[in-house]
Amino acid sequence: MSYKILARKYRPKCFNEIVGQKYIIKSIYNSFKLKKIHQSWIFSGKSGIGKTTISRLLSKSLSCKIGIKYFSCLKCNNCIEILNGNFVDLIEIDAASKTKVEEIKEILDNSKYLPIKGRFKIYIIDEFHMLSKHSFNALLKILEEPYKHIKFILATTNIQKIPETIISRCICFNLKEISKKQIKRYLISILKKENIKIEKNAIEIIYEESKGNIRSSLNIIEQAILLNKNIITEKNIINILGKIEQNKMFLLIKYLILKNKNKVFKILNEINASNFQWKIILDNILKLLHHFAILKKFGFSIEKKTYMKNYRNEIIKMLKNIKLSKIYKYYKIMISGKKEIKISINPRICVEMALLKIL
Repeated sequence: MSYKILARKYRPKCFNEIVGQKYIIKSIYNSFKLKKIHQSWIFSGKSGIGKTTISRLLSKSLSCKIGIKYFSCLKCNNCIEILNGNFVDLIEIDAASKTKVEEIKEILDNSKYLPIKGRFKIYIIDEFHMLSKHSFNALLKILEEPYKHIKFILATTNIQKIPETIISRCICFNLKEISKKQIKRYLISILKKENIKIEKNAIEIIYEESKGNIRSSLNIIEQAILLNKNIITEKNIINILGKIEQNKMFLLIKYLILKNKNKVFKILNEINASNFQWKIILDNILKLLHHFAILKKFGFSIEKKTYMKNYRNEIIKMLKNIKLSKIYKYYKIMISGKKEIKISINPRICVEMALLKIL
């Protein structure tokens, strides 16, 4: 079966296909143009924003048979083998599973041997911060006096855990979080290629859930395609993610502010019948209270256009009848409920008690 998941199928094949990271890509371009290619690189940033992809593209540019070029040919054996993940001179190491100093020493001992096919022996070490103190010391020695035929490309989601002695011997790039606009445009372009339509609200929920992680966004889309291959609907995404419909959450907080206890618990029972996690209710209420506090403090001039757009007029009326201090107080009650839910044997009790405190 030759099926490829979307995250792999649409993984960038050249630097120009990378989403976001404009300044990092420009720096890499200039390093090739000026022929100033560093021995060791560090790419840091949150998960799913392109660290490993950029590392592999860099490996391709360094190993291409045509020459060391920003635009690799993508046709030679070296490029194809790197693309397929079986290039003998590209050694990818998962630091999370290679924490023992003996394992790192064994890998580094082999680094003295010349590359077999490429011009460099390239080491990509993923989740680099997971190495032990002794492993860092072992690596530091080779970073101080590296062989000319070696390149190190290190990727991490937590650069704070990496010793300064290591960082000072590498060229460091911090990958920025990809903007909402860029991710939405990228996802829509992929869905067009796949001949799949998507509802506007569905893509908003996908972005919020993935928190700027492109790989996570594509995985959610993949799940949604399995439900309905022709169109991705808001309802499908809500069901996949175990989310609560926006109208129910809005009504819940509306009746909470209006102190209508009967309607609050009626909606709570409706939500419960849908089998959602109780923690999600608290998270949604906290998010709405934060939104209301911002609007109450600064007005609707800074309102996000897409968020709670359908309830704008009702929100305006609600905010006229509630003080900012009350919103703060409700927020603290919900935060307290969220802490208690972690140690409770029955999360529903925590949610109901938090709502009763507000009522």
